[in-house]
Amino acid sequence: MSVLAAIAVIALLVAVHEMGHFLAARFQGIHVNRFSIGFGPILWKIQGPETEYALRAIPLGGFVGFPDDDPESEIPPNDPDLLKNRPILDRTIVISAGVIANLIFAYLVFVVQYATFSVPDFTPQPGVIISEVMAPDSPAAQAGLQSGDIVIAAENRPLAASETTINQFISLIQNHPNQPVDLTVQRSGQEVDLTVTPEASNGGAVIGVQLQPNGVLEYRRATGPIEVLTLAAQQFQDMLVRTVKGFYMLITNFSEMAGQVAGPVAIVEQGAGLAAANALSLFPFTAIISINLAIINILPLPALDGGQLAFLAIEALRGKPLPERIQENVMQTGLVLLLGLGIFLIVRDTSQLEIFQNLPQ
Repeated sequence: MSVLAAIAVIALLVAVHEMGHFLAARFQGIHVNRFSIGFGPILWKIQGPETEYALRAIPLGGFVGFPDDDPESEIPPNDPDLLKNRPILDRTIVISAGVIANLIFAYLVFVVQYATFSVPDFTPQPGVIISEVMAPDSPAAQAGLQSGDIVIAAENRPLAASETTINQFISLIQNHPNQPVDLTVQRSGQEVDLTVTPEASNGGAVIGVQLQPNGVLEYRRATGPIEVLTLAAQQFQDMLVRTVKGFYMLITNFSEMAGQVAGPVAIVEQGAGLAAANALSLFPFTAIISINLAIINILPLPALDGGQLAFLAIEALRGKPLPERIQENVMQTGLVLLLGLGIFLIVRDTSQLEIFQNLPQ
């Protein structure tokens, strides 16, 4: 059930994204002939007055189809309500509407969580939790740090119970490139002394771990709609900023960060684990996947919304669009590369699932 819940979340976010494109087109009177959730064989479809609505077998994508290049369309090529015949601004609104829809939806997810269920109250406790050691050859792994360790002291200084403790710990690590740092960690009720040597990276230093604050999470009822909207906005902003920073680090330091890129299988696995542990955790999971989907699509890469926006920007500068053959070749190349990356991530993440890791050698 938890796996189905995670898949349902992804399908919902795809539907939200495509609905953004669809509504932006329909509200402007632009012709739309297909609205599909998923790829592959059609499981269910219904024909509306102008648009075919379909549900397909693989719920990890979707598309909105326009009759502009449909050879079976009976709409004249010079119809002013075809997408390609609309002004650049109209087309920009349609193309960017999916990203905007995902961002708005992420904010509304937090609103629903805080208004319907409860507001999380986090009480900090001393230390910082090592939530993940990212690579077996990282400085953290070589020092003996393990996932689940709680760093309670660094350089013989206790880490206080504070919301700023993580930032203080990160600053300490960054300020000691290639210098040993003494740590005291709490593991299974016992204290263990370790020494880690941060590795120099982009003017600072890293040890190759993911961190999370140590503390107790409790829930309470919201005091009113103002608190709900304010907290939702704060949480949305924090998550958006962290996600953008993560993509920036991936782009600027790809060789070290590439291993953290997750494909559909890993995302479903993470979502299923969260759903099994605590159903409420599906709310932030949904929001962060929605934000990631928005940011990925706005990147200026072929076959993504950002790639199409880049073509529109070039058209605005040139006063005319690039030749259709060039656009088609670039988009097809980008699509092949994205499909190849998707297949690679699916194979890699599937091979790392626990069920396959436990097979006899």
